[in-house]
Amino acid sequence: MAFLLSTFAAMISIEELYSIFQRHPSICTDSRKLRAGDLFFALRGEHFNGNYFASQAIRQGAAYAVIDEPPEIAGDKFLLVNDALKTLQELAGYHRLKISIPFIGITGSNGKTTTKELVHAVLSTSYRTYTTEGNFNNHIGVPLTILNIKPDAEMAVVEMGANHLREIAGYCEYARPTHGIITNCGKAHLEGFGSVEAVRKGKGELYDWLRAHGGTAFVMWDYDYLREMSKGIPEIVSYGTSDASVTGIAEGAGLSLRVMLTHGVHNHIIQTQLAGRYNLPNVLAAVTVGNYFKTDPAKMKKAIEGYKPSNSRSQMLEWDSNTVVLDAYNANPSSMKLAIENFATIGPGDKVLVLGAMAELGISSLQEHEEILQQIATHPWKEVLLVGGDFLKIKHSYRSFQTAEEAGNWLKSRHLTNTNFLVKGSRSMGMERVLGL
Repeated sequence: MAFLLSTFAAMISIEELYSIFQRHPSICTDSRKLRAGDLFFALRGEHFNGNYFASQAIRQGAAYAVIDEPPEIAGDKFLLVNDALKTLQELAGYHRLKISIPFIGITGSNGKTTTKELVHAVLSTSYRTYTTEGNFNNHIGVPLTILNIKPDAEMAVVEMGANHLREIAGYCEYARPTHGIITNCGKAHLEGFGSVEAVRKGKGELYDWLRAHGGTAFVMWDYDYLREMSKGIPEIVSYGTSDASVTGIAEGAGLSLRVMLTHGVHNHIIQTQLAGRYNLPNVLAAVTVGNYFKTDPAKMKKAIEGYKPSNSRSQMLEWDSNTVVLDAYNANPSSMKLAIENFATIGPGDKVLVLGAMAELGISSLQEHEEILQQIATHPWKEVLLVGGDFLKIKHSYRSFQTAEEAGNWLKSRHLTNTNFLVKGSRSMGMERVLGL
C-alpha cells in the first residue's frame, strides 16, 4: 500500500501528516463537535461538504484542517489534499503499521456489534483494549477507530460493516486484522449485495485477508458455510454447540439468555442480560476469544454477565407491568425470523408482536415480508401489530399501522398488563417510538 498524498498545491507526504497527527492525535469530522486542538478532516458526502466548515473549524480552535477544495482564506493551518476521505484512510493505515498488537476484525450480517461489545468486555479484564464506538463501522468509522488507538494499546477490536462487495477488503487494507470473526452470513443488505451468495463473498473478504496474511479465524462451527469459507486459514479456533474447541448451550426458556459452557472453558453458567437465545453464538465467540488470549474464566463470566445492551439491541425493558424485548436497531429476514422464533418459545404468558418493515431488500422485499407473515401464522399471539413498508402492501389479517407512533398509541389505548412484547424492525422504522422512546 503506497502512502503518498497528492495535493492541489505543494505535495505533503504521509510521514509529514503523521507527524502532525502525533502532535494533535484527536481527529474530528464534524465541526459541531470540534474541540480545541483537534485535527479537522473536511469530509464530503451526498448531502454535506466539510470544506464549507473548514475556516469555521480553525476559528473554533482546530490545530489544522485537512481539506480537498481550495480554502476560503489563505493560511498555513489548511492542509490541501486530493481527497480528504482517502487521506483519512491512508493515515489510519500508516498508524496501523506502527502498532504491533492483535487486531481482531469482526463482521457479519447479524450480531457483530453485540459480539464486538462482548469481546471488548472480556479482553478488557486483562488488556488495555480499544474498540469501535457504537456501531461506527463504515468507511469513516473504521479509520477513526484505528486512529483512536493510543500507544498504551494491547488489543484492538474493530467492527466492519458492509453492504456491497469489496468493502470489507478495503477496510482490511488499512486495518490489517491479525484475527477475525464472521458472526454469520444472512439476508442483510440484499439490495446492495444482490444475493446471499454475494453476502458470503463480501463478508468472506475478512477470511480472504486472514488466509493471505497468516491470520487466525474464530469460527462458529455450527454453520457449515463458515467451515467451508474458512478453509485454508492458517489457524482456526472453533466454537459452537458441539464438536468445537469451545462449546456451550442455551439453558431455560426465560427472556434473558442463560449459557452453560460445556467444553473448552471451565463449566460456568453465564446469566446474561441479553434477550434471546439467538445471542448464544455472540457469547460463545467472546468466551472463545478470551480463552485464546488466556483471560481468567471467572473474569470472563463477570464481564459478560455485567454487559447490559443498549441502543435498542436485544434490550429487556419494563413497560408498566409488561416486559418488552426491544430489538429495534435493525432487522433483516434472518434476524427477524430468529427473533420471532425465540420469542414464541419463551415461557408462559400473553405475547404481542410489534414488527416494523425490513429495509434494503431490493427485489426480494415483498417475498421476504410474505415469509415473515407465514412464520407468524404458525404461532399463537395475543396481538400482532405490523408497521409500515411492505407489510402494508400484502394482504393479511393482522393490525396494520403506518408508523410506530400510531402502533404505540393503539397499544396504550388497550391498557395491556402482564404481557410480553417483541418490538423489532429496521432502523428506518424507528420502532422504539412504539414505547415513546
